Amino acid sequence: MALGGVFDIAGSGMTAQSVRLNTTASNLANAQSASSSSDEVYRSRQPVFSAVYRDASGFVSDKSDPQSQAGVEVLGIVESDAPLQRRYEPNHPEADEEGYVFYPNVNVVEEMTNMISASRSFQANVEVMNSAKQMVQRVLTLGQ
Repeated sequence: MALGGVFDIAGSGMTAQSVRLNTTASNLANAQSASSSSDEVYRSRQPVFSAVYRDASGFVSDKSDPQSQAGVEVLGIVESDAPLQRRYEPNHPEADEEGYVFYPNVNVVEEMTNMISASRSFQANVEVMNSAKQMVQRVLTLGQ
């Protein structure tokens, strides 16, 4: 793999972690949104990542091929199938006819952990890019 591939890999990792941070922020923002119906309530969302190896023509290739590029791909964002929180709050404006209100299946502690992990992963990719940049700059000064 050429040194330029390092930038592609770190860049794809940064993009993936940005998606993870945005998804986590959305989950936290909607953690206390109430609804009178289980069909309308916000559900926790998580990104799905995949390691990708592509050859020069863009096709998925064998990992052992030295000409292949690697990276992270976001396959999509899936909704959690964890049970929703159903609370008895008869005075709530969103309460159904039985007095229950539905809240999202967002676990705030897990989401904060995801946010810290995504932030650190993003920073690690930034450090990889900075190290690769310094190596390229040192190689360029060798000829002087």
